[in-house]
Amino acid sequence: QVQEVESGGGLVQAGDSLRLSCTASRRTFSRYAMGWFRQAPGMEREFVAAIMWPVDNTRYADSVKGRFTISRDNAKNTVYLQMNSLKPEDTAKYYCAAANGLYSDPRDYDSWGQGTQVTVSS
Repeated sequence: QVQEVESGGGLVQAGDSLRLSCTASRRTFSRYAMGWFRQAPGMEREFVAAIMWPVDNTRYADSVKGRFTISRDNAKNTVYLQMNSLKPEDTAKYYCAAANGLYSDPRDYDSWGQGTQVTVSS
C-alpha cells in the first residue's frame, strides 16, 4: 500500500506562514487526486484541501479559503499546502492522502501519511 510522507510543520505565531509538503510514489502521483486533512486532539479528522489532475481542479474547506493554497510539482511527485495568515485554530496534525476525486470525506481516501504537526501560538 502506498504511503505518503508529509513534512514542513512547526511552531509559528499567528499571522505567519508555513508550507507543507507531501511526497508520494510516482505511481500514486500519476493516478490520483491528493488531499490534505487535519486533526486536533479530541477532534475528528477535518478536510482542508484537495487537488485533482490533470487540470488541477481544487477544493477547499470554507475555513481556509483565501488563506491556504494547494498545488503540486509533477517532477517531484509532491503536493504542497501553502498556509498563510495562520490562526491558533489552525493548530492540528496535518495529513495527506490519495483519492479518486475531490472528496471531502476522509473515508474516500487511502494511503495516509504519518502527519506533520502545525502549532500556531496567539
